[in-house]
Amino acid sequence: MCNGPIISIVEDDGAVRAATQSLVKSLGFDVYTFASAPEFLQSQRVAETACLISDVQMPMMSGIELQRVLVERGFQIPMIFVTAFLDPLVKRCAMDAGAIGFLTKPCNGKVLHQLIQDAIRRGGRKA
Repeated sequence: MCNGPIISIVEDDGAVRAATQSLVKSLGFDVYTFASAPEFLQSQRVAETACLISDVQMPMMSGIELQRVLVERGFQIPMIFVTAFLDPLVKRCAMDAGAIGFLTKPCNGKVLHQLIQDAIRRGGRKA
């Protein structure tokens, strides 16, 4: 049973996924990780997620596509994107679609923490 807001992480790189999980757990949040966008979409955690941290570039389905699918399904989960390759056009598209943050790897822990807190205040729910 979870004691607080659930933060879900979608990241295809196992080392980055583990590091992000460790960081977010150290901030006091309940964390679930997923190796792909389809894995997250098929999980029971979608409806419980208060904040979603997602890589942008992933095989099978990008983070931007994941955001689109969630919106199409009626979910309003505050999303924070992380990327190793900053593309201003992709960032603008993500932010225009409702993302609350867009960070480059490696992420600044203080900035990520603030964005997660903002996401929780904003609240995520199914529309």
